[in-house]
Amino acid sequence: MIFEDLKGKVVIVTGGGKGIGKVYVREFAKQGSKVVAADIDYEATKRVAEEFGTIGGEILPIEVDVSDWNSVSRMLEATVKEFGGVDVLVNNASLMSALPRRAWDQIPIEEWDRVMAVNVRGPFLCCLASVPHMKQRGKGKIINISSSRVHDGTPNRLHYTTSKAAIIGFTRALARELGDFNISVNAVTPGLTASDTQVASTKPEHVQASVASRCFKRVQVPEDLVGTVLFLASSASDFITGQTINVDGGRSMH
Repeated sequence: MIFEDLKGKVVIVTGGGKGIGKVYVREFAKQGSKVVAADIDYEATKRVAEEFGTIGGEILPIEVDVSDWNSVSRMLEATVKEFGGVDVLVNNASLMSALPRRAWDQIPIEEWDRVMAVNVRGPFLCCLASVPHMKQRGKGKIINISSSRVHDGTPNRLHYTTSKAAIIGFTRALARELGDFNISVNAVTPGLTASDTQVASTKPEHVQASVASRCFKRVQVPEDLVGTVLFLASSASDFITGQTINVDGGRSMH
């Protein structure tokens, strides 16, 4: 799929060094975008830039801790210095696959706080730093990655599910605040997706149970999310804001 208007657009993808984020970086590069692959794992972002940097667009690898304001500010400074501004922000970075599955009352308080810092404060800080540059351009696109777990109330990672539910409220309220500036804010709720990081931390029987619960009886892969994210980043979605699009093969319907 080709979205011509994404050519030359500056796109920040947090968590862009691995997992689904790496696929988002690749696909924006194919569109000819100028992509910032931002991740706490800088070596991973460099590998992404080396692997996909010649397929169409430009890729700038940046180390960032989205929970830290100084780190996020440096990411934006580097982005503006290299590419001149920001058009699209994909808030993809989150803590999930590294989290043990356990009952809610077995979650350490420190782990709860770290999940909230990355998964909720992170998108807030990235928006806080990016929106002024979008305002300068007269428009912008913010795409927040939530999770279909919020529709099901999936247990055993209560902190993760709670953080992703917060992202939907964040998306709706921020859309109200930014509408006058022609900046759209939308969310995507992926189902269990067989990214490299997810496969490494998920038992096969858990994946198969997810498959069995869907209308489309197959494993969800990162490429299943690409069309929705590119659409929300493009001018084709210019009159859509405050919405949550569920992409999980028909497991959850809302």
